[in-house]
Amino acid sequence: MSTQPAIPASLAVHVPSAAAISALLYPHAEVVLHDLSTGKIAALWNAFSGRAPAADSLIDDGLGDMVEGVSVLGPYEKTAADGRRLKSVSAVLRNGKGRAVGLLCVNLDVSRIDDAVRLLAAFAGTPEPRPQALFSRDWREEINAALHAWLKARGLALSALKRPDRVALVAALEAQGLFETRNAVEHLASLIGASRASIYNYLAAARSQSAA
Repeated sequence: MSTQPAIPASLAVHVPSAAAISALLYPHAEVVLHDLSTGKIAALWNAFSGRAPAADSLIDDGLGDMVEGVSVLGPYEKTAADGRRLKSVSAVLRNGKGRAVGLLCVNLDVSRIDDAVRLLAAFAGTPEPRPQALFSRDWREEINAALHAWLKARGLALSALKRPDRVALVAALEAQGLFETRNAVEHLASLIGASRASIYNYLAAARSQSAA
């Protein structure tokens, strides 16, 4: 860290907090302490923006009036000189009379997170539809897909299904012809944690309701 020789007492009290934030997030965050009375940077930690203490803050002169009643600005987005995306937040620092005297800004480099998201999306994404020839006879896959599509459409969790839900589920699967395979009942029973007898009871209840 490098600091300006003289930092006002109203800002100096925040130096340990700024240093702690920088240490925790190093090397991914730049922490800047702005002096609103001079319009200069009072102190800087992990300066990857190319700025230095005593440089102009380039903050609007009327900021003190604009942040009346405001404690935190952001998070907001910035762009580094090399194009990296930064996620930033600024704390408004006030003196004992409540007047804004400084800003404590944290600029977090999230470009590596963006890279990780793109990498995971590349692996997790399925840009091509599944080959129908590979799944046309895979009744287990059809039941799996139909079950979870039914749950998702209703916002239900498999572990929280009540008997009426299970009856409705079985009715929906039967309507899709998914019980025509001999072992379909046993497979569904294993998926929802029920016995084969229970599945047959749900089927009977569903058919009874349909007939009614």
